[in-house]
Amino acid sequence: MEDLNRTVPKLPIPGKRNILITSALPYVNNVPHLGNIIGCVLSADVFARYCRLRGYNAIYICGTDEYGTATETKAMEENSTPKQICDKYHAIHKEVYDWFNISFDEFGRTSSPQQTEVCQTIFKKLLENNWLSENTMQQLYCDTCERFLADRLVEGNCPTEGCNYDSARGDQCENCGKLLNPTELINPRCKDKLVNYIETTSVAGGWSQNAIQTTNAWLKEGLKSRCITRDLKWGVPVPLEEFKDKVFYVWFDAPIGYVSITSCYTPDWEKWWKNPENVELYQFMGKDNVPFHTVMFPSTLLGTGENWTLMKTISVTEYLNYEAGKFSKSKGVGVFGNDAKDTNIPVEVWRYYLLTNRPEVSDTLFTWSDLQAKSNNELLNNLGNFINRVLSFLAKPPGSGYGSVIPDAPDAGSHPLTNKLAEEVGKYVEQYLEAMEKVKLKQGLKTAMSISSEGNAYLQESQFWRLYKEDLPSCSIVVKTSLGLVYLLACLLEPFMPSFSVEVFKQLNLPPQKRPWEILPAGHKIGTPEPLFKELKIEEVEDYRKKFAGSQADRLEREEAGKAAKLAEELKKKATVGRKKQQAKKLAGEAKSRSTVEQEISITRLDIRVGLIKKAQKHPDAESLYVEEIDLGEGDCRTVVSGLVKYIPLEEMQNRKVCVLCNLKPANMRGIKSEAMVLAASNSDHTKVELVDPPQSAAVGERVTFPGFEGEPDDVLNPKKKVWETLQVDLQSNSDLVACYKDIPLTTSAGVCKVASISNGSIR
Repeated sequence: MEDLNRTVPKLPIPGKRNILITSALPYVNNVPHLGNIIGCVLSADVFARYCRLRGYNAIYICGTDEYGTATETKAMEENSTPKQICDKYHAIHKEVYDWFNISFDEFGRTSSPQQTEVCQTIFKKLLENNWLSENTMQQLYCDTCERFLADRLVEGNCPTEGCNYDSARGDQCENCGKLLNPTELINPRCKDKLVNYIETTSVAGGWSQNAIQTTNAWLKEGLKSRCITRDLKWGVPVPLEEFKDKVFYVWFDAPIGYVSITSCYTPDWEKWWKNPENVELYQFMGKDNVPFHTVMFPSTLLGTGENWTLMKTISVTEYLNYEAGKFSKSKGVGVFGNDAKDTNIPVEVWRYYLLTNRPEVSDTLFTWSDLQAKSNNELLNNLGNFINRVLSFLAKPPGSGYGSVIPDAPDAGSHPLTNKLAEEVGKYVEQYLEAMEKVKLKQGLKTAMSISSEGNAYLQESQFWRLYKEDLPSCSIVVKTSLGLVYLLACLLEPFMPSFSVEVFKQLNLPPQKRPWEILPAGHKIGTPEPLFKELKIEEVEDYRKKFAGSQADRLEREEAGKAAKLAEELKKKATVGRKKQQAKKLAGEAKSRSTVEQEISITRLDIRVGLIKKAQKHPDAESLYVEEIDLGEGDCRTVVSGLVKYIPLEEMQNRKVCVLCNLKPANMRGIKSEAMVLAASNSDHTKVELVDPPQSAAVGERVTFPGFEGEPDDVLNPKKKVWETLQVDLQSNSDLVACYKDIPLTTSAGVCKVASISNGSIR
């Protein structure tokens, strides 16, 4: 990985592609929520990492926006000073972004001396060029507070037609995004230059459609004067004697923070910011920040008459909503950065989910169930499964694998399946590069993940486990090619999931060089393969959904109530120990009685085990049947015939863990002997069938148990005794999608077995 803790700052290099990247400066009135993170810092981080991967000379600048009314308000709420608030929340923001692996070249602050210097210099230049005017404005006055109220301290109904949001702030409506300044004081108004810049750059820079629409709406409405000063104490002071009690309004001050933070990174900051011939400026933000960056900030820079590096490309996100409502930093609603950090969900899962859900064209929705599904289906079952299959097979000892040493494959060019794969992967790499160059990050990620899907299909079609015994040279081609895909995926996915890539390089026993064109050498010995992802269980996400429901204030109240309830419960337990012992004795007696009653036909007589489908194909003589080779931990696979063709696609049957009834008497099914039965659930009218899924981390060959029932299974169930038929009527999926016998879940050491969506279904 590139060392971001360098002592020598990077400067533009003649002849190279020099890219200056910024993300909207997060405000310090609260912890950033997931919508803030995907809207600016995470998206910009992905692009910055991609640029470094391509060898571009890129720097990524960001920092906390610290001046303004919101800071003063937060300070009053917490009985603190504005500086103390900024110090506190700057540290919190930095900690959150560090955990999310955000690779800033400089993460600064707008309350720095450099900000005052740069901001006042720009102001003086605008004043000198006669782009500013003096005016008087009306402000609301609070008799109780005995002060004039800044716009942000006032709430009311939004006057915009069709909105009428009843909690709009005096400076901007949070609902429709409309800016709501009542009367203007001082503002740059270089309209002609601005229009020319927008018309030219929006096309050349490939601005996103939402940015173009918002900007054109402003131009169509007509540019109006806009106040740049406020009657506050906390901010950059206006350097004029007659305005010595005023500071610059945050919309004027904050974008200049990009420049001042760069000046903290290098004293030669002008080589980045006043060098439009050699530097491309890319800016990332949420849609409510667009006019500040496409109209106001460029107007400010144009008004100085200096040769500034103006924004080339703007990448704008819509809103990421939360479950049934909206994320809100001011109201404390949603999942916040420190919340994500305090879960057991790895950072690469958070990054992946947010980026697949990046609201590039329209608003998207965060739901816990969607997070679980993408983590399990896309990361665990697709990407993690492919890489682990390849590395684990290579690591097997000679005789069953390659002893961790990469084999030579001299005849790979004549292997048809590998040539076909190479052609497909080449197309995907081209699509990936095209998407990333256009800052279509979601598409870039989707394309990279498609390479993993191609890898899984390649492994299945090649049947490498058979090739090892029957055609070792071909097996070596497949294994070495698959290792190349593992290496390629680690490189292409590094911008999205850097910690994942670090771990893959570690398991490959390679330094993270990030050079996708390099080929893994034959004879290289890899490290120790380990699973890259773990199953995210439904119980976990339900706990998180409940934990993070409501506002932050609601959560604190629940936490305090929970502590009180826990204390009360402990006291209650001490008073009822004797009664509980008697109840336990009674329950034990009932369980013993039940065991005696059910001894003759007990669920324990079924030998249900966790199996892994190594291969599935259609029955050669029956269109409705699959023939599966299933590993049950016995050494050789068992052949199983299942009537699932109508219900489950063939690709979903491959390399999948299933629950298998192993002690049915073998039966001949259209000429093929079936040696076991795969358990599946069906709905009431048998129009839908789903496999019963054990936990992904359950061991192959492990027996499925039923808590409360003990006993050894029959070697082979006697068909005349109707044991299976008697027990099967009580096998069903419950309302929580858990597979049960009566009310007892089918259980493994890794957790309970489930179905995907059929509740109260019959299992057979």
